[in-house]
Amino acid sequence: KEGFEKKHGVGLGFMSFFVKASIEALKAYPRVNAMIDGADIVFHHRYHIGVAVSSEKGLLVPVIRNADQLTFAGVEKAIVHYAQKARDGKIGVDDLQGGTFTISNGGVFGSMLSTPILNPPQSGILGMHRIEDRPVARGGQVVIRPMMYLALSYDHRIIDGKEAVGFLVRIKECI
Repeated sequence: KEGFEKKHGVGLGFMSFFVKASIEALKAYPRVNAMIDGADIVFHHRYHIGVAVSSEKGLLVPVIRNADQLTFAGVEKAIVHYAQKARDGKIGVDDLQGGTFTISNGGVFGSMLSTPILNPPQSGILGMHRIEDRPVARGGQVVIRPMMYLALSYDHRIIDGKEAVGFLVRIKECI
């Protein structure tokens, strides 16, 4: 982390890993990055990722445009930029529009598991939750490991359960 911050001028957090992993999962499961427009399903071929940030007025979801084209440092810088704009009360409407998928991290507020609410017209939102030590079985032994639950809320008119689970498994593989 120290070397990353020294090299890029920004800290390395969990969110950039989940943004990048989500993009890979969106590529594998494009319906999660789609939307309904009337009777049509519109597939996005871009990855404009909404990332929930906290402000005095509540959570805001600015959009990191073309996040697939950014490095980890670029994602972290975008998050810091929008978080600062939110704290300063300078988020504009344009900053909040045009997302194709959203990530919310309720874990920073202590959430163990919740169901994030879709941001229409998006068809999916990923909820990240608090990391807690948990007993798990490894090699026939019970060991303590840090665990995080993820939740995907999705528009069932576009996405079925198999795709939703596959999407989450792909994120896990990428992480």
